[in-house]
Amino acid sequence: MNKTPLSPRFQLAAVAAAALLAGCSMIPTYERPAAPVAADWPALSATAALSGTSGTANQGIAAADIEWQSFFSDPRLRQLIDASLRNNRDLRIAVLNIEQARAQFQIRRADQYPTVNAAATGSRQPSSSGDSITSTYTAGLAMTSYEFDFFGRVASLKEAALAQYLATEEGRKTTQISLVAAVANTYLSLLADEELIAITRQTLATREDSFRLSKLRFDNGVSSELDVRQAESLIEAARVSLAQLIRQRALDQNALVLLLGQPATGELAVALPAGKGLADMPMMVDVPAGLPSDLLTRRPDVRQAEQLLLASNANIGAARAAFFPKISLTASAGSASSHLGDLFKSGSFGWTLAPQLLLPIFDAGRNRAGLDSANAGRDIAVAQYEKSIQTAFREVADALAGRATLGEQLRAQQAQANAEGVRFKLSDLRYQNGIASQLDLLDAQRSLFTAQQAVVQTRLAQLQSQVTLYKVLGGGWKEPGAVAQAVNAAPSPKP
Repeated sequence: MNKTPLSPRFQLAAVAAAALLAGCSMIPTYERPAAPVAADWPALSATAALSGTSGTANQGIAAADIEWQSFFSDPRLRQLIDASLRNNRDLRIAVLNIEQARAQFQIRRADQYPTVNAAATGSRQPSSSGDSITSTYTAGLAMTSYEFDFFGRVASLKEAALAQYLATEEGRKTTQISLVAAVANTYLSLLADEELIAITRQTLATREDSFRLSKLRFDNGVSSELDVRQAESLIEAARVSLAQLIRQRALDQNALVLLLGQPATGELAVALPAGKGLADMPMMVDVPAGLPSDLLTRRPDVRQAEQLLLASNANIGAARAAFFPKISLTASAGSASSHLGDLFKSGSFGWTLAPQLLLPIFDAGRNRAGLDSANAGRDIAVAQYEKSIQTAFREVADALAGRATLGEQLRAQQAQANAEGVRFKLSDLRYQNGIASQLDLLDAQRSLFTAQQAVVQTRLAQLQSQVTLYKVLGGGWKEPGAVAQAVNAAPSPKP
């Protein structure tokens, strides 16, 4: 069968019609803003040299690729983190925010398609002469105000909703990273509290022994009351420290309960085994810092800020489209009759088709203000995106400085505590033999107690610095646990 070729004019008209029906986008071309940070971490080589490590980046596995189950070796800590991921309310809110944003995206996507409803109407009104009443009854299908999205207004709003949805998913990951780190740091703080309480009680017992000896020497006229009061003062100082530490332990326990979303009892109870301390904690995996540019793809909070920037960019497209004509269609098809009993009889079928075109002429500057607001919103989102990168850069740089210096600080602090321990023993021996004064002994006791506390606090800072570095490099959100199951269980948007 021979086919008559289409004329060039008809082909051009067909292409134009297809392009018009496909719609166009007013969304500005997105270009990722340049990262407003240096190409490398500040003074990394200098701080690394202090800790005795190389200034070059470790070629190991990136923090974001290390699951928290692999990073933390302590089985009790892993139990606590798992419980928090199942019960923490902040994380639950973050998951529900994802569902809400997903629903909003589905609403915006549905705006691209016609809405068809079953409709039945009835009306009665007086005739033009006023001597009779006209009745009209209809029943059928109705499509109300479907907008032909020739200029991409509805599509732009859908893209903005999609970016908002993806941003909430990144926000959930950020919440999980923060939760994992918060549980780990609180757990370490509780272990430090337990160790400090044990040191304080031991110091209190030693000072009580010294006080009894001072009291006995005073009662026998060997020493003055000044020695007794000095020993008594040190006892009360130790009791003050003990009360403060017990209170701090209670506060840390309360913080852990809030993070877990349930009481920390039974197998979740935190306590140091007898004779153990933070130094006996299983080691955590050392993670490489990588380059600052890695933060753009590794940190969920930076990706979240970029998704919000994309949403703001899409809003500009919707604001631009508001300046162009808006074409909508209302249609219905079904039965119509002036008598209700004849509504579904043969020959009562009818239809209506009502296209509408609205072209903005005067709106008192509403559309212009809407575009200005969208542009300002994008500028705000750019600043927030850049601020998120700068914040991430600063957090990683701080954590790297901690890793480079806290090891040396802990070594020196431990050496000082060992020296103070020897000094205390020698002072006690000299005092027992009447060579040194009680003031020397009490000063040695006070210095030893301070040095022992400093060792625990420095070791705590070092361990928490490792956790913080893991967190700020984007580690801690990959998991096969309940949170991922909750997200995956929700219905996914259909294409």
